[in-house]
Amino acid sequence: MLYTMNDLLCVAKKNQFAVPAFNIGSFEILRSVIDAATETNSPVILEIHPDEIAYLTDVFIESVKQAAYEAPIPVVIHLDHGADLYDVLRAIRNGYTSVMIDSSKNAYQENIEVTKKVVEIAHALNVSVEAELGTIGAMNYADEGVDNVTYTDPDQAQDFVQKTGIDTLAIAIGTAHGLYPKNFTPKLNLPLLAELNKRLDIPLVLHGGSGNPDDEVTKSVSLGICKVNISSDVKSAFFTECQRFFRENPDQYEPNMIFSSCIQEAKKVIHHKFDILNTLGKASLY
Repeated sequence: MLYTMNDLLCVAKKNQFAVPAFNIGSFEILRSVIDAATETNSPVILEIHPDEIAYLTDVFIESVKQAAYEAPIPVVIHLDHGADLYDVLRAIRNGYTSVMIDSSKNAYQENIEVTKKVVEIAHALNVSVEAELGTIGAMNYADEGVDNVTYTDPDQAQDFVQKTGIDTLAIAIGTAHGLYPKNFTPKLNLPLLAELNKRLDIPLVLHGGSGNPDDEVTKSVSLGICKVNISSDVKSAFFTECQRFFRENPDQYEPNMIFSSCIQEAKKVIHHKFDILNTLGKASLY
């Protein structure tokens, strides 16, 4: 069943659970996500970054849409980190039901203007819009810390939501994109999240959801996070198993033989994410 993000997350916010948004960079990962969501009766977001669709091409979206239509659970097809109007319009033409415009690195007023324009276009076509305020960091492996984080300011967030009319807001509370080093433990700014949740009445989004402590992620859901972006954890499990398979089967070349166990390992991670986000079984609420 294909849903808009707005319809999906309104239910999540009301019932205090979050829906994971998994980046689907291949058909095998798409299958892993859909199978795991169906097995657990859990709503899910299929998320595609512009770099991923540049590799997969628009033809791949036909498979994504068919999988969403046929799934017995609610599914959203979402553009992850659209950089400009080209990315957004490409996603809408391809049938996505939600888009993210990320103008957070620009000046505040420009972020408002760009986001407002996207909202005008997308809402006219019943497509939901996510934006970002503050900046989600990237791991600085030299210093073993999170680099370039600008935390979301509550006053600014309130003004931004009011002026743009967005449906969901990605907030910066201390996460980073990618996997964290083994000796680094990230720390979410939960008091800031609580303040943002008090000020805003729309669903909040947590980017960089791979590698954070489970208890902190679960706590964030109780404080207003309704969508969590997950990419690296699933891909890492998938390709770690792929590497193991080739070490033990160096002469194998049949995709159905190679990827079967990789899908199973990815599904273990996906099941776990549904569990910590309180998503398990929540498809029954739709």
